[in-house]
Amino acid sequence: MGMKSLFLFLPLVLPLVLADLRVGFYRSTCPQAESIILQVVQNRFNTDRSIPAALLRMHFHDCFVRGCDASILIDSTKQKRSEKDAGPNQTVRGYELIDEIKKALEAACPSMVSCADIITLATRDAVALAGGPNYTVPTGRCDGLVSNIEDVNLPGPTVTVSEAFQVFRAKGLTVADMVTLLGAHTAGVAHCSFFEDRVSNFQGTGSPDPTMDRNLAANLSKICASPNTDPTVFLDQSTGFAFDNEYYKQLLLKRGIMQIDQELATDRSSVGIVSSFARKVIAFKQSFANAMVKLGSTQVLVGNAGEVRTNCRVFNTQKRAFSPKKTRPRAL
Repeated sequence: MGMKSLFLFLPLVLPLVLADLRVGFYRSTCPQAESIILQVVQNRFNTDRSIPAALLRMHFHDCFVRGCDASILIDSTKQKRSEKDAGPNQTVRGYELIDEIKKALEAACPSMVSCADIITLATRDAVALAGGPNYTVPTGRCDGLVSNIEDVNLPGPTVTVSEAFQVFRAKGLTVADMVTLLGAHTAGVAHCSFFEDRVSNFQGTGSPDPTMDRNLAANLSKICASPNTDPTVFLDQSTGFAFDNEYYKQLLLKRGIMQIDQELATDRSSVGIVSSFARKVIAFKQSFANAMVKLGSTQVLVGNAGEVRTNCRVFNTQKRAFSPKKTRPRAL
């Protein structure tokens, strides 16, 4: 699909077990785990309001390849290039925050909390801090034992709604889930290279995309004019750092930045959902919480299927990864 990718407080009632994950997994083995993660994320958020968007992108790019197994965190070696080096992941950031959280957790309860759970919980916390839903997350994910650059094949920003849905459907997600999760674009930015054809030479016409507001296209054309840089713009031109439903309102005004975003407001399968979320912010946030839990619980590794890395950037030794004696105890 190219070198780029489109990813960029409410109670939630959950079953006790979901896809072999469970709420309160660390209750007996590392009861302070979630509070430690929240504190580190809070500290970062206080100085960097863009971190929710960064973590959401990391989480999505991880989950949509091999499942939510933290394979995106593995550093490449001279012998093996990992997912982190794939084109769509070149602009993923926030790795140092995951390292900081892992260091704190290893000091408190060594070899207990997986990097996959850290990404999931840190993303939830960052979204809540930005004004989004604060939902309950089932945990117990193991870290993956594989990270190959060749496995990364994420949809780009110019795919159609139907093409994008094929990727979401492969993860057991619905059209409504897809429209909801793309709502993460309410917080975050996109480089001009992701959309510049829409503002100047759409599909070789020499003119802007007719589905984009003319004033927006003119403004973006000026921002993206520099030949030596690749500037960024907010995907939500109204409230770029806040997690709200302004993204959907902007789409109805033809102010979507990326092509896939704007097409959500014109495709028959998605326009009704966009219109509904534009009117009902609480419904969007509740739907987002449910969709995030659903995504985060598909194709996960549990029990002896993976490991709990001591360093999120490298696999444990083979002996540690596969020895049943090293498997963390299951929380009750």
